Amino acid sequence: MSTTPPIVKTTAPEPRFTGLVEAARSLQPRTVALRRQVHRHPEQGLDLPVTQAAVRHALAGLPLEVTTGRAGSSVTAVLRGARPGPTVLLRADMDALPLREETGLAYASEVDGTMHACGHDTHVAMLTSAARLLTSRRDALAGQVVFMFQPGEEGHHGARHMLDEGVLDAAGTRVEKAFALHISSTLQSGVVVSRPGPTMASADTFHVTVTGQGGHGGMPHDAVDPVPPAAALVGALQSLVARRISVHRPAVVSVTRIVAGTTTNIIPESALVEGTIRTLSEDTRAFVRRELPKLAEHVAAAHGCTAEVTIVPGYPVTVNDAEAGPHVVDVAAAALGTRWAARMEDPLMGAEDFSYVLQEVPGAISFLGACPRGVELEHAEANHSSRVLFDEAAMEHGVVVYAALALDALR
Repeated sequence: MSTTPPIVKTTAPEPRFTGLVEAARSLQPRTVALRRQVHRHPEQGLDLPVTQAAVRHALAGLPLEVTTGRAGSSVTAVLRGARPGPTVLLRADMDALPLREETGLAYASEVDGTMHACGHDTHVAMLTSAARLLTSRRDALAGQVVFMFQPGEEGHHGARHMLDEGVLDAAGTRVEKAFALHISSTLQSGVVVSRPGPTMASADTFHVTVTGQGGHGGMPHDAVDPVPPAAALVGALQSLVARRISVHRPAVVSVTRIVAGTTTNIIPESALVEGTIRTLSEDTRAFVRRELPKLAEHVAAAHGCTAEVTIVPGYPVTVNDAEAGPHVVDVAAAALGTRWAARMEDPLMGAEDFSYVLQEVPGAISFLGACPRGVELEHAEANHSSRVLFDEAAMEHGVVVYAALALDALR
């Protein structure tokens, strides 16, 4: 993803979105307050009772049909427009990460070892304010809006659980378009970027156990050492990517953990090699998942060892619809001014379970810049850092874009 979107010219928002920026600005104290409340009380995984309660309280009193999930602490809210029409979905994820916060913020996490380091607290706050804004413009809507507040995005497949529970049919008519917005601390604050096609990578994990025969460290000839083949596998995996996969269909195979042995004078019985597989096409993903076990087994066999390989499937490739991705940029430019919208040049190798939603209906995930004021983009702590900071002023633009996408789809 380009970290500095080009700013070609500045134009005012289009008349059809008149008043959205002002409305979002008037809601900003409420947006910030909810964001900080959720930030103080982060929760991990699928079970987020405190966060769920905060969302339900924020939506209370609005003309919404609110339901909660069974497989996790999800919240689904439906807004029915003044006239019949299609259904559009807007999504915010709600879960936090297993990190000890080191930001020093006055509203830092009060839960040791858990932190909103990926900005999901801002997503929750922006979408609840967008819901409030859209209810005030219900007469302009011809159709339904489904607000999807999702737990378990950080590796727990929360979107898939909500799909299984019928979130796409929550309004009684099938969702026709779906949009998500993700904040980024390394993009210019307030700028919205998106792109068509593959936008975020698939994510699988691999676990290879190389087994030999343990023995004395001073007499390796009497043992079958699993450490050399484990080390050789690291280089071989890079050759798999560099020599067997087209440069036009990128893949990343990273070894992130190697474990072997207990002390310096014992050759261990086994060695463990673990890591991640990232691709931008399902074909490449299938190729790596098929070939990696073969490679590991043959490298181990060349050293007289065996290899047992487990690949744990993660999220699919996140593929924006060919029209919806660029359309988000157009809507953001129309609602905020062209200064605040740009095409995202490159996909990210991070993963997203909004990919499951986009497998079912056309739509797009887009990114909202929130680089802290006074910090250069290249020096900003990235998402998933224990020191990441987000410019809360950017949330005004997030509220506007959420609302504008619904107003545009249901006009």
